[in-house]
Amino acid sequence: MKSPLLSLPGAVPAEGVDEGVAAHYGDLFREQRALADGNGFVDLSHRGVVTVTGEDRLSWLHLLLTQHVSDLPAHQATEALVLSANGHVEHALYLVDDGKTVWAHVEPGTQDALIAYLESMKFFYRVEVADRTGDIAVVHLPAGSIAEVPEGVVVRETPYGRDLFLPRADLESYAAGAGPAAGLLAYEALRVEHHRPRLGFETDHRTIPHELGWIGTAVHLQKGCYRGQETVARVQNLGKPPRRLVFLHLDGSEVHLPAPGTEIRVADDGGEGRRIGFITTSVRHHELGPVALALVKRNVPVDARLLAGDTAAAQEVVVEP
Repeated sequence: MKSPLLSLPGAVPAEGVDEGVAAHYGDLFREQRALADGNGFVDLSHRGVVTVTGEDRLSWLHLLLTQHVSDLPAHQATEALVLSANGHVEHALYLVDDGKTVWAHVEPGTQDALIAYLESMKFFYRVEVADRTGDIAVVHLPAGSIAEVPEGVVVRETPYGRDLFLPRADLESYAAGAGPAAGLLAYEALRVEHHRPRLGFETDHRTIPHELGWIGTAVHLQKGCYRGQETVARVQNLGKPPRRLVFLHLDGSEVHLPAPGTEIRVADDGGEGRRIGFITTSVRHHELGPVALALVKRNVPVDARLLAGDTAAAQEVVVEP
């Protein structure tokens, strides 16, 4: 779904899964600084939007999601996962309940599979699931923003900013008064700075929540009764995850960023040793320079010097080994 905001001056379209919105509007670092200062907005209208209505909506979702939502207060934001039977991450939901409806935005193109799963689990519960992607656009306001929110618009407020579930028909008019537009690359740079994993970027077919630090933010350890819960409990109580998320400072003298999927090896053995991980997201940050998120084997020493392809990298711990 192509955003009308791609017609704004300087807009350069994003590619891949983020196709349909702007990667940037001509000045990546200016856009990052604006967001860091609480100014402007990000067009996330390519993301899927799913709603759940009905009086059983919270108790029903509580049985399906990794998060404790049965008593979720109205207007309190949270995030949750859907796991496979083996505990692997399948979906990530960023949700809020407005007192009548649960609103969630999800990765672009994943809403159909999520809805199919939810529909298969309705049974006798009084709930209705709907795909609202066609008429609702997600807009992100950074933390500290004083931009006005139109009356009646559902807001999901977090420490990182506010996500607005805006009528898609109002997207252009709202953008005209919301301050400078920032593209996906600026938004992603701040996401990496805050060590926040993203489905399909930091995840693969065997990712479990412990590896990415989703325990506590998207997984509630004092609840059960959801698919994949046995794996979560087993790793929490008896074992350790095989991999861990790390934050990498990359050699700034390199012209090119190592692409997602680039192999990581230990530098002390000349980079000729075995593969111990891979880059998941790499960005250029307005203050930190080139940085990345990566998955490495759990037992890699936290002080080990690494090579991402041919690029030297120093790690910061995100998930404790």
